[in-house]
Amino acid sequence: MKTTNIMIVGVGGQGTLLASKLLGTLLVDEGYDVKVSEVHGMSQRGGSVVTYVRFGDKVYSPLVEEGEADYILAFEKLEAARWATCLAKGGKIIVNTQEIDPMPVITGAAQYPSGILDELTAKGADIDAIDALSIAQKAGSAKAVNIVLLARFAKHSGIAKEKWLAALEKTVAPKFLEMNRQAFTMGFEA
Repeated sequence: MKTTNIMIVGVGGQGTLLASKLLGTLLVDEGYDVKVSEVHGMSQRGGSVVTYVRFGDKVYSPLVEEGEADYILAFEKLEAARWATCLAKGGKIIVNTQEIDPMPVITGAAQYPSGILDELTAKGADIDAIDALSIAQKAGSAKAVNIVLLARFAKHSGIAKEKWLAALEKTVAPKFLEMNRQAFTMGFEA
């Protein structure tokens, strides 16, 4: 089997690390060789966070190079643009339509760019956009954006919903499990 390359990108505090842990758990349970690598950057200050997840019969390196990502799960539109050069031909960007202002925008030194997704589409990117924040809030917590995005990816993965829910059960703390199950189901059905 060809190695599949996934990048999970977002801003510190959005749950990208839990998403990569859940995805890694699912893929190991499915019998794949899995490599996960996390780059935190300035994550505690709202900076960019990227996680690489690679799986297949045998995976030798955890890193995804430019032009190699089969999927980019972007927790925020600007992060989708920041990492779009990593997308492989025929790859897909699954993006939350949420906008989180980076520090230059917060300080007034810059404006949040408009038309990001249209620009990516014009450059040939296959975009699957979802308002994951609204769905997460309806499920009970804005912090469940990560689970909503994973649910959207699950539809493309070919792995049964029940197996995703079993991995969720292994990964999420029991007190948050029901809310995250609901977020996954709502994201999957959106």
